[in-house]
Formats: sequence, structure tokens, C-alpha cells
Amino acid sequence: MTDAKVTGRHDVFDRIRAACRTVAERAEHVRVCDERIEAYAAALPAGEPPRLDADRHFAGNEAETVAYFVTLDAINFGSGYFPYLAKRTGMSGYYTIAAGLADRFRANGPFSASELAAITPCDCARTFGQDMRTFPIRELMGLFARALSDLGAHVERRFEGRFEGPIESADRSADRLIEILSAQPLFRDEVPYRGLAVPFYKRAQLLTSDLALAFAGKGPGRFRDLARLTVFADNLVPHVLRVDGLLDYSEPLADAIERGALIRAGSDEEIEIRACAVHCVELIREALAESGRIVTSRDLDQTLWHRGQEAAYKGRKRHRTRTVFY
Repeated sequence: MTDAKVTGRHDVFDRIRAACRTVAERAEHVRVCDERIEAYAAALPAGEPPRLDADRHFAGNEAETVAYFVTLDAINFGSGYFPYLAKRTGMSGYYTIAAGLADRFRANGPFSASELAAITPCDCARTFGQDMRTFPIRELMGLFARALSDLGAHVERRFEGRFEGPIESADRSADRLIEILSAQPLFRDEVPYRGLAVPFYKRAQLLTSDLALAFAGKGPGRFRDLARLTVFADNLVPHVLRVDGLLDYSEPLADAIERGALIRAGSDEEIEIRACAVHCVELIREALAESGRIVTSRDLDQTLWHRGQEAAYKGRKRHRTRTVFY
């Protein structure tokens, strides 16, 4: 039984689901194709269990591994900048950053909290092999430096420089860990939409998932409410759902995406894309449950994310937003 059911209170996952459902009901630029959900769910193959790429991520002792994933998910954003990113051969933007950080950990050990608190954009560019002469990359490295500096200062001030501190303080609750992380502005993934506060907390949720995978659900990876996670709302899962015919975009929005125009962070269009994706995945999960297949939204995120690596999806343009949230 989940914390929310035990206490009767609404946790962050209830708030995300309720807000995204409301956005989907009010949306003018994105429509969830409810009529296609049942058939899509029935045809959806069983996905592989969530997993981490051992070659592109870092694993050391417990403290080092926690430090790696806390640091990585502090900067697990920038998809709107990735067309300008100098990517490693055969790697996406995300894996380029993950592997660059892993190399740094293997060569020099984890960043200390005080090192992160003092990090600069040029330090980030060196770590991730980026050229600061390109404006979008200069902007992204500045945001990375801000996120890492915030993280270092937060861990140093509240947890005596120990990256395990936030996880220990959360006491095996993903809900609580998200609350702790949201004290950092760039983790506070909650936006206004027509008078409604819409939370997503993509990166904070993803950290709990990454820790669960890294530690096989034990120790720092043990969260009693892990099954409560929603899909991790970014720009890839909505893209897959759109290509698969479950999300329908207005003509102006579709045209803007095809032209490669940036979709403004916090705009109605951008919020609707993310919220409708979250709600659509909830409908898929419910349809599967009705047919006797019990999967979590986290499982579906894994299935859809890996589907998005296929050529059919990579060959079509997805929305790009320059944001610190994904």
C-alpha cells in the first residue's frame, strides 16, 4: 500500500496526474486521441525492464554511485540545445553528457559539494567536451554551472557535503525526495497554466528511478512508493505518442515543430505537450490494467523512450524547448 493510501493525503504523484488530466481536458493545441488508447494498449508489446547503460554511466562504491546520479540528474536537461551539442560518436545528447560525467568520475573521483558550488561554465565545457564559442552551448554550459552550483551549495549547507544526505532524509520515499530536491530552483518543475499549478518534476522523479536501477532496489535505491512515479515528461515520449497517433497537435503547433521553431518554455503549447503525454500514458496504463496487464507508468516510459530511438521516430522532428526541466 502506498503512502498516499495509508495517510489519506495527496502526494506529488496525485498532484501531477490530476493537473495533467485537467490540462488535457482544457487543451487547445494538443489533443489526446482517447478513441485509440484501447487498441494501442492491446498492441503494445511487453517492454524490457528499465535498465541503465553500464558503459555510459558510472558505478563505484555506494557513496560514489549516489554522487554520480545526483550530479547527473541535476543537469539532465538541455534537449532544446542538443542540435548544437558536440556529441560523442554514436551517442545521443543525453548519453554524451552522462558519459562525459562518468569519465570525470573514473579519472578524478566525484566532485565534492564545495567543488560543485564553485563550478563555472568553462569547467562544464571542459568536462563535457563542448565549444563555448557557440552561443546555445555557452548558454547551456551556464545553466549546467548554475544547476551544479545550486546542488553543491544545497548538499554542503543541508547535508554536510554528503550526497547520500538527501536520500537518507527522504527515508525511502520518492515523494519526500522530490520535495527535498525542489528546494533547488532548477529542480522545481512546476509551471502555471491558466490559473492552475502544473507539476511535472521530471528530473527529480528520474533520479529516484536511476537510483533504484543502480542499486537494484536496495539501499539508496529502495523507495516504497516507486510504483507511483509518472512518465518522465520531456520531448521524446510526447513525440513517440504523436508519431503513433495518440497525440494530435494543432496545425500551427505542428507547423512550428516541422520548421524547427523553438516552442517557448512555459507556453500553453509546451505545457500541453508535456501534460497530455503524462495523461495519455495514464490512460494506456489503465487500459492495460483492465486487460489484466499490470505495468507502471515508469515501465511505459522505458518502453516509449526506447521506441523513440528507432529510425522511424528519429527521422521526424520533435518539439524543441530550451528549458532546465528536460
